[in-house]
Amino acid sequence: MSQSILDLLHQVMSSPWLYLAIFALAVLDGFFPIVPAETSVITAGVFAATGQTNLALVILVAGLGALAGDHISYLIGYKSGGRLRDKKAFVWARKALDERGGLVLVIARYIPGGRTATTITMGAVRYPLRSFTFFDLIAASSWAVYSGLIGFFGGMAFENDPIKGLLLGLGIAVTITIVVEAVRWFRKRSQNSPRVLVEAAQNSSQDS
Repeated sequence: MSQSILDLLHQVMSSPWLYLAIFALAVLDGFFPIVPAETSVITAGVFAATGQTNLALVILVAGLGALAGDHISYLIGYKSGGRLRDKKAFVWARKALDERGGLVLVIARYIPGGRTATTITMGAVRYPLRSFTFFDLIAASSWAVYSGLIGFFGGMAFENDPIKGLLLGLGIAVTITIVVEAVRWFRKRSQNSPRVLVEAAQNSSQDS
């Protein structure tokens, strides 16, 4: 079973259409986030460790695809106007945008579901396109480098067993995502705690 999967991966990684496929998946991931763009970049990075793919080219096409996909998402938000603003994910993105400005686009790149919500919200609120492009260049580039290098170092660790290298790369990516989400949860909880105490104290004084 594992050998057949490995043979399939070798065929895909040696295909001349590989880089176009990575680009297309990264574009689609901008507004259709269930597309496995990050997995494809990590996988290509794993095989770059064996010389079967070109790591620099993988990172380049992934970054360009992500940049293009984010701009399509921005355009969707721009055309949609206020119809999406009341949805939970977009309320979060609007609040984060008010607090952190364009930097939230870089942060949201590593939050599940955050990327699409943020890019569409930035379009919906008419965030300046020039500033959006600037921050998105940072976000897309950092994501492409991060995903490609995770796969590459996973492949280096298991040079003779790409499947284990792929599992390691995916495991690292999932772990980082969990850590980011945990930090966000604890920060939100710590920020809300003083507010809860103040409200409880106010209610207590009113009751007395």
